[in-house]
Amino acid sequence: MKASLLAKAEPFRPASKESAQAVIGSRALWAWLPRTLLWQTFFLIALLLTLALAVWSQIFRHFEDPVRARDLAQMVVSVVNLTRTALINAEVERRPELLIELAALEGIRIYPAEPSDDVRPLADTRDMRLLTGEVRRQLGSHTRFAARWKSLDGFWVSFRLDPEDSQDFWVMLPSERLEQTHAVEWLAWGGGALLVALVGAYLIVSRISVPLRNLARSARVVGSGHTPPHLPETGPLEIATVARAFNQMAGDLAHADADRALILAGVSHDLRTPLARLRLGIEMSGAPGPDVLAMVADVEEMDRIIGQFLDFGRGEPQEPMQATDIAGMLQDIAQPYRLRGINIALDVPKSLVHLVRPLPLRRAVLNLIDNAVRYAGEDKPITITLDRREHEVLVEVADRGPGIPEGERDRMRHPFTRLENARSNTKGAGLGLAIVERIIASHDGVLELTAREGGGLRAILHLPLDGKRAGRARMLGADSDSGEAA
Repeated sequence: MKASLLAKAEPFRPASKESAQAVIGSRALWAWLPRTLLWQTFFLIALLLTLALAVWSQIFRHFEDPVRARDLAQMVVSVVNLTRTALINAEVERRPELLIELAALEGIRIYPAEPSDDVRPLADTRDMRLLTGEVRRQLGSHTRFAARWKSLDGFWVSFRLDPEDSQDFWVMLPSERLEQTHAVEWLAWGGGALLVALVGAYLIVSRISVPLRNLARSARVVGSGHTPPHLPETGPLEIATVARAFNQMAGDLAHADADRALILAGVSHDLRTPLARLRLGIEMSGAPGPDVLAMVADVEEMDRIIGQFLDFGRGEPQEPMQATDIAGMLQDIAQPYRLRGINIALDVPKSLVHLVRPLPLRRAVLNLIDNAVRYAGEDKPITITLDRREHEVLVEVADRGPGIPEGERDRMRHPFTRLENARSNTKGAGLGLAIVERIIASHDGVLELTAREGGGLRAILHLPLDGKRAGRARMLGADSDSGEAA
């Protein structure tokens, strides 16, 4: 029974293989086709114009071929009639001389036909069928045709000196007389018309693709948190309507973002005054020392979270780029942590000057160090490295923390995001890495989070030496490995 089932199943295998090959072939075809709207539409219009030109050429040939066949048939019949008349009226002794002159001057050869003649028929095409049918209609049904007589190629037509005679003669016309002399010219004119049509099609399609390309560019600007330039609300009605709607949306988003930043900054700032009074009251309350330290630590944590809200609410850093000694900055940042007893190892050159926004970059490094201290603990070493490559400057903060799952690395860059399952005892609002991401984006760089060999996290700030490195840096961030988040 198993054998019968296998026998029944085997015929389906070739079909599945063929279907798989068909799927692969269709995917390869789709991969070959253009992806942009401009070239897809241009390709379709070009294909349509080419098909239309081919159809019109066939229609032209369909109606032009009978007319041309009648003209050629009339020429062939005239040659045959003139040749017959010349032979009939010529003296018998002068006929060989006449045949020689016809062959030399007109390229017309005349030979007597024999039943055993070795001939090759004409090509079975519509043009030839129209031509031979018209010639046979005028010369008689006994007329024969050939493309070769013995070893001579040409257009051969049989005729009789008198309709009552049974003797046939072959007359040969050069093939050049029957060829289309204007075929190349028609092809050139058709190609020129197609080229002009394609240029016009490209100009028409570009009127649609250029506004859409500008719209996509402005959408990317909105996605990066900036306000895009005003799109021109001109052109076709549909394009103008889309541009007007996008401009309105961009304006509304800019107003909403400004209001959000103002409200967030105002609320956060107003909270710091009662926090300061609360801390002062705790320190003067006379409570036991450990309780005071615990409550003061909570107040400081709240103040730190409010500071993160303020930093995030300010949006993109507005400080101009300045030539800054990043090595000296890192040494200044590490000193207070060392005074607190935190083991921070610096691997930086004596000096490395680069164009950066000093205060935002300092805030970004501080956030990365705070993350390392919070998640790895104050008893584990933290390494800060500064290096310069061909096209970028690298600032790395490495710790020995627990890390996060690889699938969570991109989500951790978003604001108010934390891994509660992995760090149930961790405090924070989840804004640390979001602030770092925004600061490094203002430098046209990227924050790279990778797993550290031996356990831990490597947070690397890529600072490009010029604006051309921004696109590559952002691609690097999309492929980064697992990391930690505040």
